[in-house]
Amino acid sequence: MATNITWHPGLTHDERSKFRGQGGLTIWLTGLSASGKSTIATALEQHLLHNGLAAYRLDGDNIRFGLNKDLGFSEKDRNENIRRIAEVSKLFADSTTVSITSFISPYRSDRDQARALHDQDNIPFIEVYVDVPVEVAEQRDPKGLYKKARAGLIPEFTGISAPYEEPLKPEIHLRSDKVSVEEAVQIIVDYLVEKGHIKAL
Repeated sequence: MATNITWHPGLTHDERSKFRGQGGLTIWLTGLSASGKSTIATALEQHLLHNGLAAYRLDGDNIRFGLNKDLGFSEKDRNENIRRIAEVSKLFADSTTVSITSFISPYRSDRDQARALHDQDNIPFIEVYVDVPVEVAEQRDPKGLYKKARAGLIPEFTGISAPYEEPLKPEIHLRSDKVSVEEAVQIIVDYLVEKGHIKAL
């Protein structure tokens, strides 16, 4: 780690919120592959933007094409993947954007660290557990990943040959096999309004 650097303070999050008329926060969607995280995140982003809110989606696959293209899927690399995303999502949220992340983020400790990073600057962190039985995820399998994992072609695949640690107390728990994408988006929006993070849309 570099030691010859200095943090340069600027506007506070509250000051930015006042000037922009919007508060920032991170909505962290976690769950198995094929649970519906990305689909819900995309629909949520579109809904918020349509209603005049600044929102930006950080997607697990997309990030690995750029920022995290140097990382694999070992536990160490998964830890670093989530650490980087937590930092990036916090920057978006600090800019008073609704930052929406959709990552498997299988380890509870990594998600807890992401939350703590936001908490230290009083930036809201909303964990959304997109829950689905692994059997349903395998039936969906839009990328054919579960089939490859079962055949031993993908080592360390979450839910098959690598663990997924379920959130203990997520702010929102969605069963994506029991609610539609539209219903899931509305559940999240209703929570944000109830907690005062956004105004009623």
